[in-house]
Parts: sequence; structure tokens; C-alpha cells
Amino acid sequence: MTLNGTSAGPERSTRIDWVDYAKGICIVMVVMMHSVLGVEKAAGDTGFMHAFVMFAQPFRMPDFFLISGLFLAVVIDRDWRTYLDRKVVHFAYFYVLWMTIQFGFKAPGFAAESGWRHVGFLYLESFIEPFGTLWFIYLLPMFFVVTKLSRGIPAIAVWLVAAALEMAHVVTGWTVIDEFCARFVYFYSGYLFASYVFALSDRSREKPALALIGLALWTLVNGGLVISGVSHWPLISLALGFAGAGAIIVMGTLLARMQWLNFLRYCGEHSIVIYLAFFLPMAVTRTLLLKTGVITDIGTISLIVTVAGVAGAIVIWRLALAVRADFLFERPGAFWIAPKKAAPALQPAE
Repeated sequence: MTLNGTSAGPERSTRIDWVDYAKGICIVMVVMMHSVLGVEKAAGDTGFMHAFVMFAQPFRMPDFFLISGLFLAVVIDRDWRTYLDRKVVHFAYFYVLWMTIQFGFKAPGFAAESGWRHVGFLYLESFIEPFGTLWFIYLLPMFFVVTKLSRGIPAIAVWLVAAALEMAHVVTGWTVIDEFCARFVYFYSGYLFASYVFALSDRSREKPALALIGLALWTLVNGGLVISGVSHWPLISLALGFAGAGAIIVMGTLLARMQWLNFLRYCGEHSIVIYLAFFLPMAVTRTLLLKTGVITDIGTISLIVTVAGVAGAIVIWRLALAVRADFLFERPGAFWIAPKKAAPALQPAE
């Protein structure tokens, strides 16, 4: 395992800084959303952080999925065995491992409510209904497989169907179907329009003043539509998803250009590490703060829980390295179905 939280990952010099910044922004927003909503639910009240979560809602996951598809063209021509190993078995391993870990912490609570027999049922159900915060890595392998299988279909047709599914706002109650319909268009767009994404980044780097003006206008439009309550409407939700993804890419580019807020780049380099492990420090910090009552402001509690979730996940990863528990963040050789290569092992974008 290398120091950037990947197994045989790329050297620091080969990484694209703005991508790491964009991923860092995304993962912090994801942790923020779970932290803020968790605190507010437990406290029965809202704080100032709620506004940030609502502002980010239209683009938080669209950008994450778009970036996840950004480098797919580099590897999509691999043979099926290698492709399935890197894009399905890989994520399946981490899903089952961390789902089991999360479930272990929550099982006593489930048992207190419904008995241990029901706990066993809930565990088995987690193999078809993504558990807790882990639905992203449950769904990502499906996107990889569907994209490769659909290569014989005209790309514009696939994109139009994916866009229609997003605008349909499908609600079946099954996370797999609902989130697939809502998110696949962004992943596929990252794959299909990668050259345009990089062109947007290049233009932003060349003309930072114009990029800042664009970001200001986007902030006003996105915020206005969220406040007005129409951000979830068909077509508007799709437009805001892409606009927000573009804005995060521009932000990442400008931050990389100035080398500011390097902690965001660090979070982006370790985005999946944070995604897998943040639930524990988040839950512990939330419980302690709410039960002790040391801090009473809900917004402040939410902010502290967010920071604890991000930082705590990194601490867990570093401790895993120190005690040689590499299997928590690196897939053991027994779970490979194709020969290892010097390629990113824990990040969705290669």
C-alpha cells in the first residue's frame, strides 16, 4: 500500500491536481451531508450548516460520479477478466468488508429493536439493498459494466436514455434502481465527454477572472433555485447537476493553479479511504457532543462532526498501516481474479 491510500497507485507526479481538488471538495460535501443530517435528526433541530447541505444537494453526487467516469476510456478496452477484476471484484470486496464492519457496530441496536433473528435478515438484505453510506461503491461497478456492455449502442442514444431516466425521478424504494436512474447519466457523461471536461479545466486555468465570474453567477442561480424549491424539477435537476459538476471542476482547477487549500487535494487523493471509514468517527463524535451537551449550537456541532468524520477516517487509515491491517484498504491477493498491475486500486478514476 502506498502513502496515498492506494495499492500500487500512481506516483504523485502523475496525478492531476485539479481532479484531486475536485474529488476532495466532493468527499467533504458527502461527509458534511451525512454529518449534518445525522446531527439534526438526533437533535430534532437544524443549524446553520443545513444551508450548505441544501445548496450542495443538486451537484454533490453528480460531480462525484462524473469524475468517476472521467478516465474510463483509458481502461474500457481491457479484456473482460481484467476489467471485472478492477471494476467489479475490487469494489465488491470493499463493499462486503466495510458493510460487515458498519453492520457490526449497528447490530446491537438492531437486535434491541427487533431481535437477533431479524439482524441476520438485515445483514443478508444488505447484499441487495446497499447498506448505510456505502451505496456509492455498490453502484459504481454496475456503471462500469453497463458502460462497457453498451459500447455497441450509439453513444448519443445511451446518453439520451440516461438523461431521461434522471429526469423521470424514478422512486421504487430500492436504492439500486432509484440511484442508478438518477446518477448514471453523470457517470456516462464523464466517460463520453472527458475531452470537454479537460478543455473546461484548461480554459479556467488560462482565464481565471472569467472563471470566477462564472462561479459567482452559478452560485446565485444554484442557490436561488434551491431556495425557491424547484431545484428537483425535471430538466432543472439535470441542468443543475451538470452545472454544479462544472463548477466544482472549475473550483478544483483554480485551487490547483494557486496551490491553495491543499488539505482538499489530500482529501481527494484519499477520497475512497475517507468514504469507507468516516462513519465511525462521525457517529462517535455526534453521540459524544449531543449527550454531553458541552456545545449546544446545532450548527457548530454539525461542523465539528464533519471535521471529525474526515480527519478520523484518515487516522483510521494511518493506524491500519501502522498495525499492518492493510486488508482494510488494500484488496488481498486472494481476492484478485486477474494479475496485478501498477494501477490505482482504491480510486474509481484511473
